[in-house]
Amino acid sequence: MTHEQPPDMTDFFSQEFWDDRYRSTTAVWSGNPNPHLVEQVGDVSPGNALDVGSGEGADAIWLAARGWNVTGVDVSTVALERAAERAAAAGADIADRTTWEQADILSWEPPARRFDLVSAHFMHLPGSAREALHRRLAGAVRPGGRLLVVGHHPSDLETSVGRPNVPDMLFTPEQVAAVLDAAEWEILVSAAPSHEARDPEGRPVTIHDTVLHAVRRA
Repeated sequence: MTHEQPPDMTDFFSQEFWDDRYRSTTAVWSGNPNPHLVEQVGDVSPGNALDVGSGEGADAIWLAARGWNVTGVDVSTVALERAAERAAAAGADIADRTTWEQADILSWEPPARRFDLVSAHFMHLPGSAREALHRRLAGAVRPGGRLLVVGHHPSDLETSVGRPNVPDMLFTPEQVAAVLDAAEWEILVSAAPSHEARDPEGRPVTIHDTVLHAVRRA
């Protein structure tokens, strides 16, 4: 029996990889905010937000339209330039409430206890690097603020949806919660909701997202 070797993901985390990907098309993403962001914080009073892996800016722009002051952070300058253009096109009030910052997420250190919301959607790193990132993101949340982490659930590898064969890069909500000090955090949502998608052959498939929403105790 032969076993499929996991792909080499070395370049996947580089600025060059993501700049090239964004240059390859006029829009990599849909332009709509992530639905779990809408569901989890749609009724939360606005404050200062940090959107990590902000891409073309859809989440940050959605938050800004609801009164949040948002810092969007991404490794790709191409994505950030596109996000800034889209924020400007959405209006001066949106542009004024959004700031864009280029950073290598593997080593970047966000300011401590600064934000009312820290949101990271589909930021997939190898296990130890992911845990370190989640600790840094948690450290950026001020007392009373929220941490929202969303990703692809490991159970997706049991489907035909076509996730890369790198199990260590997928994670459960329990793994996110494990990096949080239970004395300092209240877990509001720890779930793996399902939704329907299409695999590369166009067949319907049920996949799951990881959703962890926690509030730092005041």
